[in-house]
Amino acid sequence: MFDAPIRKRIDPMLDRFARILGTCGLNANLVTIGGFVIGMGGCLAIVYHHYLLALVLIACNRIADGLDGSLARRTGATDLGGFLDIVLDTIFYSAVPFAFAIAHPEYWLPAMFLIYSFVGTGGSFLAYAIIAEKRKHTSAIQQKKSFFYSVGLMEGTETILFFVLFCIFPAEFPTLAWVFGSLCWLTTILRILNGWRTFRIFSEGH
Repeated sequence: MFDAPIRKRIDPMLDRFARILGTCGLNANLVTIGGFVIGMGGCLAIVYHHYLLALVLIACNRIADGLDGSLARRTGATDLGGFLDIVLDTIFYSAVPFAFAIAHPEYWLPAMFLIYSFVGTGGSFLAYAIIAEKRKHTSAIQQKKSFFYSVGLMEGTETILFFVLFCIFPAEFPTLAWVFGSLCWLTTILRILNGWRTFRIFSEGH
C-alpha cells in the first residue's frame, strides 16, 4: 500500500549505492543471493533469540532487495534476476515466522497461519503477474519491475514493518502474526476481485 510513495524517496539513494557497487564489479544477481544469505542468517538469529541481531540482518536483507533492483535497472533486467528475486524473497518471508515457531514452539499456530497467508498473497501476486504479462497489461507505475503485478494492502513496506515489530516485540509475535496474516488475506481477496474484474473484461473482449 505504501510501496509507491516510499520508493519515490528511497530509490534515488539506492541508485547512488548501486552506481558504487556497479563500479566494484558486483551484479544484481550476486546482491540478490548475498541478501538472501544475510536474511536467512537473521532467521537463524531469531531461532537463538538474538532479536537485535536478527533485526539488523533482516534490515540488510531488505536493503539488498532494493539494491539488486537498482543494479538491474542500470545493467538491464534479466529473466534470471527476476526469477531469483521472487523465489528467494518468498523463501525468506516464510522463513521468518518459521524461525519464530522454532524459537517458541507455543507460537506454532499463529506462525502457521501467517505462512498460510503468504501462500494466498504470493499465489495471487504471481497468478495476476502471469496473466497480465500474457495480456501485455502494464502500468507506468510499475515499469521498473520485471513484470506487472496487482498491488495490495500488504506489500513490501508493510511486510518490513511487521518483521521489525516481530524483532522488537518478540513476545507479541502471536498477536502481530494474527493481525498481519488477516491483512494478508484481505489483500488476497482484493487481488482476486481485481483479477476477476480485469481479466473478465479481457475475456469478454474476445
